Amino acid sequence: MQPHASESTPPDVAALLRGLGKRVRETREGRAWTVSELAERSGVSRRHVTETEAGRANLSVAKLAALAHALGVSASSLLDVPTRAAERIALVGLRGAGKSTVGRRLALELEVPFVELDRRIEELAGMSIGAIFELHGTLGFRRWEAEALEQVLAEGERVVIATGGSIASAERAYERLLATCRTVWLRATPEQHLARVAAQGDERPMRGRPRAMEELRRLLEEREPQYQRCALHVDTSTRDVEAVVREILARLDG
Repeated sequence: MQPHASESTPPDVAALLRGLGKRVRETREGRAWTVSELAERSGVSRRHVTETEAGRANLSVAKLAALAHALGVSASSLLDVPTRAAERIALVGLRGAGKSTVGRRLALELEVPFVELDRRIEELAGMSIGAIFELHGTLGFRRWEAEALEQVLAEGERVVIATGGSIASAERAYERLLATCRTVWLRATPEQHLARVAAQGDERPMRGRPRAMEELRRLLEEREPQYQRCALHVDTSTRDVEAVVREILARLDG
C-alpha cells in the first residue's frame, strides 16, 4: 500500500506534496485529460492519481517518473517549486492566433509585464500601423519594428511579448527574437484565424476579398517554416485561454 502524508508529516514535506499535486493536476487539465486518462496513460492507479492531486500521496520515485513521462514533462518540474528563470517569452503566429489574449493571461501568471509589439511600434512612430505602411511602406515598418523590439528587450529580461503576425517574414527582427526570447508559436486552423479576427469586429481581411480563406491558407503555408523554428508549438484550435496558458507554463517548467 502506498504511503500517504499524515498529520505528522513535516510542514516542508506537506507543502512539497501539495505543490506536486497542484502541478500534476494543472498539467493534466492543460492536456484536457481526465484522471482516468492519466491513470491509463501512466500505469498509475486512478486512486493514486487522485491522492497525488489532493496532495496526500507520498509517491514512489517510479510512480512519479511514470506520471511525468505520461504528462510529457520532467519529474523535477513536477516535484520542485517552480522557479521562473529570467527570460523573455515571445508569442508568435498569424492574426487570430490568440497572442494578445493568451499573452495578457500568461504575463499575469508569471507576474511580468505584457507588451504588444505593434502598440509599441505605433507609440514610437506616432501613427497607426496602417499609416506607417501607407506613408513609409514595408521597409519603413520593418525599421520601426526592429527599433521597437530593441526597446522592449532593453527594458528587462522578464516580459511576455505578443508579436505582429508578419514578424516571421522580417529576417533581422525575427532572428533577434529567436536569439533573445523563448518563442511560442500559437497555432490554429485558417478557419479559426479568420473567425477570431471577424469576432473582434475586424472585417478588413474579408472586405472586398472573396478568396480571403485561400489567401490565408497560402500565407500560413509560406510562414510555417519560420514559425516552426519557435521553441514551443502550442495548438489553440479547440482550447480555451486557460488551457493554453497552463500548457505553456507546464512546458516552460519542463
